[in-house]
Amino acid sequence: MDLVEMAVDSIRVHMPTGQHVVILKERDTERYLPIWIGVAEANAIAIKITGIQPERPITHDLLVNVFSDLKVQVTRIVVTSLSNDVFFARIVGRCDGRQVDLDARPSDAIALAVRLGSPIYVERDVLDKAAVLPEMPGDGEAERLKVFQEMINSMDLPDLDDPGGPSGRGL
Repeated sequence: MDLVEMAVDSIRVHMPTGQHVVILKERDTERYLPIWIGVAEANAIAIKITGIQPERPITHDLLVNVFSDLKVQVTRIVVTSLSNDVFFARIVGRCDGRQVDLDARPSDAIALAVRLGSPIYVERDVLDKAAVLPEMPGDGEAERLKVFQEMINSMDLPDLDDPGGPSGRGL
């Protein structure tokens, strides 16, 4: 396994379709990985990274509470593969001295990782297939955001109009 550590850079909305995307940023470079996610998962990630405290636990908070009560320690999440435009992930941890390795949607795994402070990794071959390395003409946040807006808005998403289209895309 050749893993690359990532961090959540931002959550974006593809304006023409209203679809959400989480942008992961490679720790050591300016390489980004956009993963299409659902609205609920986008909100779950955004709530945590912005420091908002909901009155009641949302689903990902509940999962954190269950893991805590069962003494499951999440050591990392890994985006493991990309097949037919769908990303796959694993939640890796320890429980009672044994390794736990759970299949998960990347969006759920990322929402869990931001709550637990667990590292986020992506397999290098997945990054090589799907990562974006924006060329930025200038420095600063405005230029970086403009590059992402142009990237997201220029993506060809023909299957998003298909009723079964977006549900499998990176969720």
